[in-house]
Amino acid sequence: MPDVTWIVLLILAALAVVILSRNVRIVNQAFAMVVERLGKYHVTWGTGFHVKTPFIDRIVKIVSLKEKVADFQPQAVITKDNVTMQIDTVVFFQITDPKLYAYGIENPIQAIENLSATTLRNIIGDLELDQTLTSREVVNTKMRLILDEATDAWGIKVNRVELKNIIPPKEIQVAMERQMKAEREKRENILRSEGEKQAQILVAEGEKQAAILRAEAKKEAQIREAEGEAEAIMKVQQARARGLDMIKSVQADRALIALRSLEALEKLADGKSTKIIVPSEIQGLAALTASLRELAVDDAAQAAPKT
Repeated sequence: MPDVTWIVLLILAALAVVILSRNVRIVNQAFAMVVERLGKYHVTWGTGFHVKTPFIDRIVKIVSLKEKVADFQPQAVITKDNVTMQIDTVVFFQITDPKLYAYGIENPIQAIENLSATTLRNIIGDLELDQTLTSREVVNTKMRLILDEATDAWGIKVNRVELKNIIPPKEIQVAMERQMKAEREKRENILRSEGEKQAQILVAEGEKQAAILRAEAKKEAQIREAEGEAEAIMKVQQARARGLDMIKSVQADRALIALRSLEALEKLADGKSTKIIVPSEIQGLAALTASLRELAVDDAAQAAPKT
């Protein structure tokens, strides 16, 4: 009988260990567990060690609290000017309430995909093609606000929405490429014309500056030449004035003045003039001078030794 009791106790102990091990849970970081008790929501377990009541409590959902990325397939949308294009979106979301995520909606990811598709069609339907291509940030912001508001009831927060690709029809792409090529050629022609215009302006400015400098140089040379001539005339006049002053200072007599007149006649005779009019006063003085020269020659001849 005692052996049967020990066997029963061992069986009960082993069963208790098994039950305890199956009801002990350790929740890892960035995860949460939704627990029901008798089919009704009971508690949400966060990170750490937890024990549930056997046969009463049940873990219905393990939720990851990390940020997730949902990359949806391209959706066909029509712009305001009736251009059909393909746009695919990328949604970044995070579960903030595990209870709402477990009980709020049956398939949250599919719900987000369908909601993003309808929201995208509504937004793009109010924009024309050019606005759609240049308003990515506006579309992203509007979609994020709408999706975030709609998913609050599901315990989901939409952090960011991005338009991954905008694919217009093939003929639109060809037309856009031609337009861009024409715009580039136009900008190239404008830049070339601006460069040529600037070069011509610079050349004209250089020629203008050169002409101004030449005129100023010529003007300066003429001024300096005139100043030189004026200074030379002034020097000559000053020399003449000094000569007259010297004559006045030495009180020159008529003979000296006549002598100076003869010197002037000598210079005059060296020219090409064929007729010279000599004043009568100078004629007498010239005869006297000639007589003095003859006497000086005779005295020199007599003084010379005879051989």
